[in-house]
Amino acid sequence: MTGYLYQCELALLELARRSWHDPTAEVRMELLDDIEFLDQDKTPRELLQAKHREAAGPLSETGKDFWRSVGSWIDALKKLSEPSGAAMPILRLVSTQTAPPDTFFHHLSVGPDRDETKALQRMEQAADDEEGPDTTAKDRRLFMSLTPARRQELVSAITVNGGAPLMSDLDPSLAKELGITPSDHAQDALEEIKGWWYGVAVKLLERKNPQRRRTSASAQELMCRRDEVTGRYTGKHLPITETLRNLTEAEIAGYSDRLVVTQMRWIGLPDNEVAMHLRDYHLARAQRSEWLRTFKITPERLEEYEGELHYEWETAFRRRTRRIPADTSEEARQDIGQEILDATMDRVADTPLRPGTVTAPWVGKGSTHGLSDQADTATPQRQLGWHPDYQNRCKSPDEAQEQ
Repeated sequence: MTGYLYQCELALLELARRSWHDPTAEVRMELLDDIEFLDQDKTPRELLQAKHREAAGPLSETGKDFWRSVGSWIDALKKLSEPSGAAMPILRLVSTQTAPPDTFFHHLSVGPDRDETKALQRMEQAADDEEGPDTTAKDRRLFMSLTPARRQELVSAITVNGGAPLMSDLDPSLAKELGITPSDHAQDALEEIKGWWYGVAVKLLERKNPQRRRTSASAQELMCRRDEVTGRYTGKHLPITETLRNLTEAEIAGYSDRLVVTQMRWIGLPDNEVAMHLRDYHLARAQRSEWLRTFKITPERLEEYEGELHYEWETAFRRRTRRIPADTSEEARQDIGQEILDATMDRVADTPLRPGTVTAPWVGKGSTHGLSDQADTATPQRQLGWHPDYQNRCKSPDEAQEQ
């Protein structure tokens, strides 16, 4: 069990490490290897075997950790249509055990003593040893069945990272690579990111349900989550890239058939007020799209934010509609709707998209109008409107608008 958990956290550590110099890096698990890193065209650039042993000790030249990794790599390369030369991915063994001097592990480690020729010679000797253990015989024979040139190519692609931190010692390395500086809340931030990552890992490992499965996770997504979490403790504000301006007549006309406008018409808002609210809606829509595109926020946080806006609307709506007599006139109902709209806008203007920070008021206002634009299709937990009877009207908005 510790080995599986180690694989998940090592994938997080490696992705965080890459995020600083290659934000386009993507990771996936348990397809070709324990962990894989992909090029921009989704081609595996690195296959990584994760080996966790509580009793560290030295790696064995005839041990199953290494030779089963070799067998796995040979099979994986066949699935990659026998890549050669520059197309050969890095084949990496990360082990908590150490690489002793004068072993092929030492010659395959990063550093001045790396010597692929010596490593190949010692690997061939170990693979050809008839007295070697039965547990690795199959994989050793598979290695020797390759052509000499192919064996050389395979060995040149292998990198051994011995002495990796144990599972219980990973947190300091994770915090460093995630850029979490020591503070009173550092451990809380790290645990929150790890909790999110385990949810991602479950989806990366999903094989039966396509709707729950995700093919990979990107360094950009990880950086976005990291910024959200650490920003909650440091007060890091989201950048505003949209310029506050009035919409053109053409832009306003483009929304004329949208439910967001219809909802405002139901409560009798004049054109100038409709235009004012549409400005917030238009700018918030563009700004949120930009934040998502540039990985400043995650879709999950945006969904949480909409839930918070819905809560503020519901408070205003319930207070003003709980005692409306059945014979209340339409004009009075429209007045109540305008009160609901005004009260909601006041409440959501101060709701921050990133907790602990300040968000421009029009982001909350416009995002709330975005929910009103989906009231006819959204789940009950996301429906909202201004007219006391908006739910019935949304069932047939064209008929209600004519009335």
